[in-house]
Amino acid sequence: MNSNTMRKLAFTLLVGAATQVVAAPAPVTEISGNSAQGGSLERLERMIEARNQVQLDMQRQLDQLATEMDELRGIVERNSYDLSQMLERQRELYREIDALSRQPQAKPAEEKASEKVSTEVYSGNVGENEAYESAVNLILKEKDYTGAITAFKGFLTTYPESSYKPNAHYWLGQLYFTQNQLPDAAEQFTAVASFEKSNKRADALLKLGIIAERSNKTADAKKYYQQVISAYPNSTSSRQAQSNLDKL
Repeated sequence: MNSNTMRKLAFTLLVGAATQVVAAPAPVTEISGNSAQGGSLERLERMIEARNQVQLDMQRQLDQLATEMDELRGIVERNSYDLSQMLERQRELYREIDALSRQPQAKPAEEKASEKVSTEVYSGNVGENEAYESAVNLILKEKDYTGAITAFKGFLTTYPESSYKPNAHYWLGQLYFTQNQLPDAAEQFTAVASFEKSNKRADALLKLGIIAERSNKTADAKKYYQQVISAYPNSTSSRQAQSNLDKL
């Protein structure tokens, strides 16, 4: 073997050894790559888990809001029902007042006789609201006008400072008025007129004018009619007062 051939063989061996040395770290590089990839997967899983948790929290909040909305809707519906019931009751009251006003007038003597034989008993232990409702129902449901007079008198005695006081006087005035007990009616309507914020005051003044007119007290009737017209210019009571005044 000549020297050139030996040099070529030695060079070939050196290149092969160098190639092996360079290639040897390759497994380490692959391990590092796998480790980095595993870390990325873990971060991705954590991100997905965090997103899922946020979605769960949002869903719980939405469920809570939906529940609160249902509760609010229920409250609104109950309030609407209560309001409609109040309005219907108010309409019943006005219809009953109108019916009372149109009834034939009874003679005072007959009324006093029937009042003496009334056997209605009213407990003083019932609550204020229940007592007032009970008296009103004697008019609206039972048509027991004599009993209603007794009930409203008892109510005013038991609850002299009640917020229903103007209304109780007004009911008594209407009951006496329809039974032609004009002095008693005038006394009750005068009591109503003393409450300037009462929504029954305009009609009470009108009734006082009518009572004065029927009692041939024309000057007093004009005074009451003028008072209604001045204090309540756009009301139904005012228009009726003006009509009555024009006829005097």
